Amino acid sequence: MAVEYCLISIGTLSHNRLWGEGAPVRTAHATTTLVEDEGRLILVDPSLPAAVLAARFNERTGKHPKDVTDVFCTTLRPDHRRGIDAFGDAAWWTHEPELEAYRDRLKEMSDSASRLDADDKATLDADLDLLRRFRPAGEKFADQIHLYPLPGPSPGSAGLLLTPPTTTILIAGDAALTAEHVMRGQVWEGCFDTEAAKESLRDMLQVADVLIPGHDNVFFPQRVWL
Repeated sequence: MAVEYCLISIGTLSHNRLWGEGAPVRTAHATTTLVEDEGRLILVDPSLPAAVLAARFNERTGKHPKDVTDVFCTTLRPDHRRGIDAFGDAAWWTHEPELEAYRDRLKEMSDSASRLDADDKATLDADLDLLRRFRPAGEKFADQIHLYPLPGPSPGSAGLLLTPPTTTILIAGDAALTAEHVMRGQVWEGCFDTEAAKESLRDMLQVADVLIPGHDNVFFPQRVWL
């Protein structure tokens, strides 16, 4: 059986500079995708609030959060994991460099915790608790589900490359913000490393027949760039 995927929720940006928006005008959330192969149900970027996402998950699949075996976050940025608590029975994964970079960031914040106000301290404590649940992802989740490093948007951002027999499908996270960004060769203005992000964008266009962006619907980049 070939690997299958289902879009649970199509994401959006808080503001899109390609549309002339210079400041937030909506709540950002990432595109959430379910991948299924070899008995594993892997939810990628659980971004909507937990209760909303649990309902949407059932609407789109007929399944329930407890059926999810794994959660994979393309980045540990908060808007890519907002609803992760709905999937507490699953194993949580991210790319190891992302996990290390986020851990180092939280350690720096913890070292200066005496200078934080009560709300910031509560957020830091919650992030530390959450981080302990994550594991570094290996190179493959299944024969047709591969970890695909896409550095640049964040220190260790990575996607999942799905390889059924006749096509390649890349769940790209913030390495491909929207279809329009990809078509224009644009990367996110908030990238950790802009040059690395541009290289990741060029790389994905070489390998992906189908692309699932971080904040947009699935599209077919080969049809644009050929």
